[in-house]
Amino acid sequence: MVNGGPSDLNATIEIRFATPDDATELDRLIRELAQFERCLDAVECTPSLLAQQLNELVPPFRCYLGFLDDACIGFALFHYNYSTWKARKGVWLEDLFVRPAYRGLGYGSALFEAVLSHARSIHAGRLDWQVLNWNTHAHRFYKRYGASPMDEWSTWRIDL
Repeated sequence: MVNGGPSDLNATIEIRFATPDDATELDRLIRELAQFERCLDAVECTPSLLAQQLNELVPPFRCYLGFLDDACIGFALFHYNYSTWKARKGVWLEDLFVRPAYRGLGYGSALFEAVLSHARSIHAGRLDWQVLNWNTHAHRFYKRYGASPMDEWSTWRIDL
């Protein structure tokens, strides 16, 4: 829980795992993030697809949502990977997003720390994520946690 907020300086953020009932709100947040990252046209998810995936016995992702009162203010979506070098499960933070009106107030930190705490609780070998090169605010945010870019590695991809 983190105190503070644009309308009530004593507001407390509630962080909980997303459920299938949250699929519409999660879809909105994903689209807001895609717009921020200048690639809204690449989004293929739908609320029904997200609800279906969140309802699977082993969902392909986990997601923390942050709420102030009834307003959803951000999310941290992650999934598991595996490190052969550490011989342990890892956590890949796919997306961390806080709506613009709530940035700089500690809510992103609360969501990130929820993922970090989860990774520690499952004895993950590491927590990984990507940051766009132009997103210098995110660079400063993650450096506060002792994170550093892995410049010797490049992310490669084939879109199917």
